[in-house]
Amino acid sequence: MSGVDTSNNTAKLFIISSVAGGGKSTLIAMLLKKYPFLKFSVSCTTRKPRKGDILGVTYDFITVEEFEKGIDQDEFLEWAKVHDNFYGTPRKYIESAINNNENIILDIDVQGARIVKEKLPNSKSIFILPPSEDVWIQRLIGRGSDDMESIQKRIENGRKELLEKEKFDYQIINDKLEQSFEDLERIIFN
Repeated sequence: MSGVDTSNNTAKLFIISSVAGGGKSTLIAMLLKKYPFLKFSVSCTTRKPRKGDILGVTYDFITVEEFEKGIDQDEFLEWAKVHDNFYGTPRKYIESAINNNENIILDIDVQGARIVKEKLPNSKSIFILPPSEDVWIQRLIGRGSDDMESIQKRIENGRKELLEKEKFDYQIINDKLEQSFEDLERIIFN
């Protein structure tokens, strides 16, 4: 990746992925609260903000036109269209964190994780699994942020994403939140 000097630093990049409703955002929020020195890569998206989203904290919400311009100008380390919306990781943020020797957390989908792992093979990839399909579907419905059509699309996509779990360096079954968090801490700090 141009613009990144890894010769004299120990910065680590952690890619955290899951199916929608798998609990990765909750675990990442816990991690960042306990360890504020970790950097979080704020992704860009064209989706509409949900309740609790904060511009520049959870996502940078941009228009489709702005996103497409970013694609044309190679501003994203990775990008994908997921659930009818664009999502992407700004290249400049990752380059800056690594060049400043800062550990960084990426919250990205399976497609993006694959691309980042190819470009930065020393990164560590972690897949957060729901404990069962029934629990996962109940979590999606319980969020109350999507209509049933969107939920059904997320379930269909999630089933495909679950097939990719073996390609990740680590897997955490998010059944008991505190245990899942401890597992995540062990991966990050060992």
